Amino acid sequence: MSEQEALFRYTLRMGDNSLVLGHRNSEWCGHGPVLEEDIAQANIALDLIGQARNYLTYAGEVEAKFRPSALPTGQAGPLRTEDDLAYLRGEREYINVQLVELPKGDYARTIVRSFLFDAFHLPLQQALTTSKDERLKGIAEKAVKEVTYHLRHSSEWLVRFGDGTEESHRRAQEALDDLWRYTGELFTPDEAEEVLAKAGIAPKLADVKQEWSATVDRVLKEATLKRPADGWMASGGKKGIHTEHLGPMLAEMQTLQRSYPGVEW
Repeated sequence: MSEQEALFRYTLRMGDNSLVLGHRNSEWCGHGPVLEEDIAQANIALDLIGQARNYLTYAGEVEAKFRPSALPTGQAGPLRTEDDLAYLRGEREYINVQLVELPKGDYARTIVRSFLFDAFHLPLQQALTTSKDERLKGIAEKAVKEVTYHLRHSSEWLVRFGDGTEESHRRAQEALDDLWRYTGELFTPDEAEEVLAKAGIAPKLADVKQEWSATVDRVLKEATLKRPADGWMASGGKKGIHTEHLGPMLAEMQTLQRSYPGVEW
C-alpha cells in the first residue's frame, strides 16, 4: 500500500468515525433527559460532523492524487466531495469502528460509549498535532479543543451515573460490560495505520492505548465502576464488516440525497 493510499484510507476512517458517532448523538436532539443535555449532545454531534467534513474533504483530495485517471477529462479538484463520501457510499464501503455505530440505547449507554471513544479520540488528536502531514496537523489542532470538552462531559456524567443511585450505577456498569468488547478494534492497526505510523504521519495505536487505559482506570475508579476483563473483542468495522445497526442508520441518513440526487438548497 502506497503512502497516499494509506492516507486516503486513514482520513476516510477518521471521517467515518466522527460522522457515524455524530449522527448517533444527534438522535438525542429533542429527546434528551434534560434540556441542558439535549443541547449538549446536539453541540457535540455538530462538533463531530464538522470534524467529519474536514477529514472527508481531505480524503477526496488525496484520492484524486493517486487515482487521477478516474477524474473526468478536464476536471480539477477532488474525485469525490465530502457529500459524495458521506451520502453515496454503501454500508460495506464505510470503515468506521463498530463501537460508534451501535444504537444509542438509554442515556447511561450513550455516555459510556461516548466516554470510551472520547478517551481514545483525545490522545489520538493530540498526537496528530505533531503529524508530518500539515493538513492532518491543522485538522487535529482544531479538533483537540472540541474533543477535550467531549471527554470532560462524558467523564463527568459517567461519574454521576456510577457514583449515583443504585439504578444509575447498575445501568452504567451493564453498558460498560456490554460495550467493552468493541474497544479492542480501536487499537488494532490495519495496514494503512502501520504505513502512516512508520512515516510519522499518524501515531502508533499502542501509544494511544496507554493514555486511553490510564484515563479509563482513573475515571472508572472515581465512578466506582469495575473495569471489565479483556476477552474476545469484536472487529471488522475497519474492513467494512459492520453490525446489523449501520445499514438502517445509513438508510435514514442518506435518504434525501438518494431520493433527490444532486439536490442543492
